[in-house]
Amino acid sequence: MAEEPISARLHKRIHRDFPDPDAAKGIEGALRVLATELERSHEDPERLLTAALVIADGDVNRFRSAIRLARTDWRDLLVAGGLGHADWPQVLEEELKPR
Repeated sequence: MAEEPISARLHKRIHRDFPDPDAAKGIEGALRVLATELERSHEDPERLLTAALVIADGDVNRFRSAIRLARTDWRDLLVAGGLGHADWPQVLEEELKPR
């Protein structure tokens, strides 16, 4: 993977959802690994990783479930995270906007 999969706005979402620095660091590490694993999907990494965060909703156990789902079928991850339809660019913008 050539580029950093965690954009600045995704980084902010991670730290908003997981305010504990150690938890946020672990989430970021897991998301980097996931981005590498899903590279062959040719999907926007920010879209995939945001879907996992949306599913997690700030809960580490839900995040782990989202990662398992992504590894089973990344398309199910996108649908469960609300980013599986044609309006996904707008949904992504909404999910990653500053709050």
